Amino acid sequence: MDLSYIINQLGEDRELYFNAIAPPIMQTSNFAFDTVADMRALLQDEYKGFLYSRGNNPTIDILRQKLAALDGAEDALVFGSGAAAIFVAVLSQVQQGDHIVCVKDPYNWARQIMENILPRFGVQTTFVDGKCTENFEKAIQPNTRLIYLESPNSFTFELQDIAAITKLAKSKNIITILDNSYSTPLYQQPAGLGIDLCLQSATKFISGHSDTVAGVLTGSRELLRKIFVSEFLSVGSVIAPFSAWLLLRGLRTMEIRLKRSQESAQDICQWLKKQPQVEKVCYPLDPDFPQYELAQRQMKGAAGLFTIQLKANSAAQVERFCDALQHFLMAVSWGGHESLIFPACAALPEGGFQVEEPKHRMVRIYIGLEEPAFLKADLAQALAQI
Repeated sequence: MDLSYIINQLGEDRELYFNAIAPPIMQTSNFAFDTVADMRALLQDEYKGFLYSRGNNPTIDILRQKLAALDGAEDALVFGSGAAAIFVAVLSQVQQGDHIVCVKDPYNWARQIMENILPRFGVQTTFVDGKCTENFEKAIQPNTRLIYLESPNSFTFELQDIAAITKLAKSKNIITILDNSYSTPLYQQPAGLGIDLCLQSATKFISGHSDTVAGVLTGSRELLRKIFVSEFLSVGSVIAPFSAWLLLRGLRTMEIRLKRSQESAQDICQWLKKQPQVEKVCYPLDPDFPQYELAQRQMKGAAGLFTIQLKANSAAQVERFCDALQHFLMAVSWGGHESLIFPACAALPEGGFQVEEPKHRMVRIYIGLEEPAFLKADLAQALAQI
């Protein structure tokens, strides 16, 4: 299905809403029925239509169609946050006594679920270095029901060989989930590589304006139907219609925003590699990246998120660099029009900085839509503070 068609036309039955170019926000909690029979049908199967906006809503339905098509999947569910999408996806695939194999350093809230919440209900997780497929094979137990991937992650950008791992999982009847927040469906399509359930934070590139929090889960209609009627409705993590409308707006410009962000990031990465204060640049599509060949094979692009490792001897030097930046905002997340930084040392307790630990000297950088020369000048004056 053509990308331009998905973004601009799919699901948009304009004759139903006065031929308006932008779809309406169906800001309603409830839907009425003409007959008892009609109401009964949806009470028995809410997945099929509009009963109550906790489940389905016309504005959200347009978004679901587009997001599923972008992922090459049969259906999509949209959540109030990426963390909610992770929680529901993982919870839906395990029962008491089951086992999960997960990449070593997943997103914090994924780790929270698997390390602190699920063990209370008898579900255990083994965390492995995902760069080697053999580590997954060694970690699989007779009760393993789920393999959880994040390729690449959003700080040091380690990848997993998705096709190899899904082949292994299918041979043992194990479900796979992959967090695709970094790449988005425009730059990586996990479903085509065999992934059963693909999730992402729509807060980032899909929204594109830093004004909406949301999560997406895509997969087969059979899997998502089971999740919808159980965990999705029970957790009550549905997105509001207005937020869904904002994501529809964000999709209109997503392709061009990612392209601009990536082009600027590649330019700035090459410049940063030449700066004496920078020890290392981590970016999946940089030829010096350790998994560059795998990234080229799995990913079409890498947009604007990368990490630098500073030549610093103290936390104070890292902080001076970050504090001196005038045009980069210091914040979590990424994907909007504004450029951001996130220093790893900000997550450390007071006195926890260790100069021999490379990650403590890392600063994640997101390149937004500003001119590269404007951002380079800011980085240059801040690097001079180290």
